[in-house]
Amino acid sequence: MRIIAGRWKGRRISAPPGDAVRPTGDRVREAWMSIVHPLLPDARVLDLCAGSGALGLESLSRGAAECDFVEQSPKVLRVLQENLALVGGHPGAQVHRDEAVRFVAGLEAGRYDVAFADPPYASDVALQLAELWIAVPFASVFAVEHSSTVVMPAIGETRRYGTTALTFFRALS
Repeated sequence: MRIIAGRWKGRRISAPPGDAVRPTGDRVREAWMSIVHPLLPDARVLDLCAGSGALGLESLSRGAAECDFVEQSPKVLRVLQENLALVGGHPGAQVHRDEAVRFVAGLEAGRYDVAFADPPYASDVALQLAELWIAVPFASVFAVEHSSTVVMPAIGETRRYGTTALTFFRALS
């Protein structure tokens, strides 16, 4: 995997070994970033189910001020930390070992400018996170990756890329 744009453009990062983590493909990540790009300079970003950290690292590379990475697996967390070190670290990066739903449940409205989630497709975490965002919009824009067969709440805007879908939720200004 590589970082697509920004100060770390072209920098290669590692994906966790095995099939426990399904990294977002470059094509989908590029589409995702082109949608939120105008919001990233100086943004507060949340990367849930962070895996390799690709989405948060891409955001920091494009000028986000801070990013909270949330990942529950200790093995995957090590790869994320190695990827952060690979790019030289970032003073606004914080890594949290926690389950995404539990982490989000304690957030107040408007805590983040942009939030990403890329939970396992075989779980209902994408839907749980969307419902938590609807109850308390913890980010101005919340974008979640999920299987294209999953139906998300109608207030989101879904874009499909083969078997992958991205649903975007936007808080009212």
